[in-house]
Amino acid sequence: MYKKIFVPVDNSEHSISAVDMAIELAGRFESTVTASHAYAARMHDYRFKQMEYTLPEEYLIEDAMEKQRKIHDTLITMGLELISDSYLVVAEQRCKEAGIPFEPKMYDGKNWKVIAKDIEESDYELVIMGALGLGAVKDSVLGSVCERVTRRVRTDTLVIKKVDLEDVTEDGTPVGNIVVGIDGSPESFAGLRTALELGKKTGRQVEAVSVYDPYLHYAMFNSIVNVLTEKASKVFKFKEQEQLHEEVIDTGLAKIYQSHLDIARRIAADSGVNLKITLLDGKAFEKMLQYVRRENPWLLVLGRIGVHSDEDMDIGSNTENLLRQAPCNILLSSQRYVPPVDVSAEESMLWTEPATRLLNTAPDFARGIARTTIHRWAMERGHSVITRKIVEQAMGNILPRSSMIKMGIIAEDTAAKEIAAKDSVTWICSRCGYAARDFEPVRCAVCGSSAEAFQKLDKEAIDQLAKLEGGTQEQDTFDDVRLKWSKDALKELRTIPDGYQMRRAKAQIEKRARVQRVPTITLDMVRNVIAGTAEELQNLTPGGHLKTPGGHDGGSRDAATRKAMADLVQDGEFMWVPDAHVRLNRVPEGFMRTRTKERIEAVARARKTDLITLAITEEGIKDGLKLMEEMIRDQAAEAP
Repeated sequence: MYKKIFVPVDNSEHSISAVDMAIELAGRFESTVTASHAYAARMHDYRFKQMEYTLPEEYLIEDAMEKQRKIHDTLITMGLELISDSYLVVAEQRCKEAGIPFEPKMYDGKNWKVIAKDIEESDYELVIMGALGLGAVKDSVLGSVCERVTRRVRTDTLVIKKVDLEDVTEDGTPVGNIVVGIDGSPESFAGLRTALELGKKTGRQVEAVSVYDPYLHYAMFNSIVNVLTEKASKVFKFKEQEQLHEEVIDTGLAKIYQSHLDIARRIAADSGVNLKITLLDGKAFEKMLQYVRRENPWLLVLGRIGVHSDEDMDIGSNTENLLRQAPCNILLSSQRYVPPVDVSAEESMLWTEPATRLLNTAPDFARGIARTTIHRWAMERGHSVITRKIVEQAMGNILPRSSMIKMGIIAEDTAAKEIAAKDSVTWICSRCGYAARDFEPVRCAVCGSSAEAFQKLDKEAIDQLAKLEGGTQEQDTFDDVRLKWSKDALKELRTIPDGYQMRRAKAQIEKRARVQRVPTITLDMVRNVIAGTAEELQNLTPGGHLKTPGGHDGGSRDAATRKAMADLVQDGEFMWVPDAHVRLNRVPEGFMRTRTKERIEAVARARKTDLITLAITEEGIKDGLKLMEEMIRDQAAEAP
């Protein structure tokens, strides 16, 4: 693997780090390293001719001008060749010291164009290049050469974003894991195999992360419902659409992505690796970005394109976002690998006609996913012929009872008897949030957690909690479903300073409540979602830009977010939303305000956040009042 490594160089910090990475990997894989530099002599010649009219009059004679052209051409060509050669000498010297075979290359032309052309025409197996070059400025997150080359080549590409490659401890232990994004695409599975090999060679743990998004369609419906005419709304049938998603997609989506992780773990086990797996819910690139910022891996491996991309796509949207924003090195996998379980299933499984008819009752967009799930379920149990009964059993593993009735998999009267025999109870997995209804689960169908991880949803307790949180208030959703919110929960939601972020958080909270059949949205539910929003805001600079690993701005954000960030108040180690800071200043100045501020900051530290919202402020003030009341009671008790 990776016997020929290619590195474009320009003597920038990122370029030097790319050379160091190439040498490290070449030493482990016994590879050769080819380094190149492109110079643009022709561009300089063209620019010189454009400026000839500005020359002094004595140079505007034809013979003199031709002489100047030759002199300029010679000097520029020789100078650029010498500079390029000096860049390559540095790389060659480092390879020589490490005992790595080295080949230099120079070419004249537009840098990104000639680099991409060379990669396309050569047999390199890995390209390593810096995310930024000599033209980088404070706000740069991805250089134009890096971006244009990665879009055009179909060779695995490792983009260096960390210029400090001190990645081992004093005792030689590697720092940082290798994280692989798994979405079920052949590119992501090929990336996993590459990561496993890199993990073995570098001594690093490999972990796989998969993200599914059950909130996208809900937020989308919520957004467009108000702009459609009454007639268009009836044609679109929002209620039926949302019911379909909640009954079929939301329940099965987590299991589908969990199955991708299970396949990944099986691939790793075949290679002798115990793979750590993590399933997250939300916007794919956002959740992966938060995970990477939190875990700080050495390398993030992504498929160049995702499971929903056409093969002629240059780069997937999630990969592109992470390429720009993730603070770690990134490997884009262009190879393809289809796991044997899927290949074997397609080649060896025989479907009966009744089974095929039943599969075809699934919606068009879900049929492919259902087919793969049925194949995997059957193979795990040793079946070679897919019958109707197998389809029923496999689909019953991912579909709720109501959907199985509608699709004719089970009879409605039978289901009604089964449901009537049980109390309607919901059990929530504390690890992944999966909701099991009408039965007490022995094992989580999504993350595999044991029964101890499940918490019974006590609706009476939630109703009592809502009373303590100021009572309840009903709110309409886009499809006219009414949800109860505790007043404290609504108050907490309104502490999000950015209107767009607030609407998105509200949609996500509503979606969780509907899927889990929670009778009332409480303060804790809101705080769990806001934690992610706060994390996003904390990774922005006061100018509304994303912080890079060095703390610099990392690119412009939308106007609403920039405004929200501009309004935040910096006070010591904490950022305060305006309402929170105003509330603090209502406390009498002096000792009382100082002590109150300390209590508020203590609450923020307990929540592990440096963004103080109005809710945190109110909690700190409440704690302060309790403390004051206790002191007064103690003093009264001690009085003679």
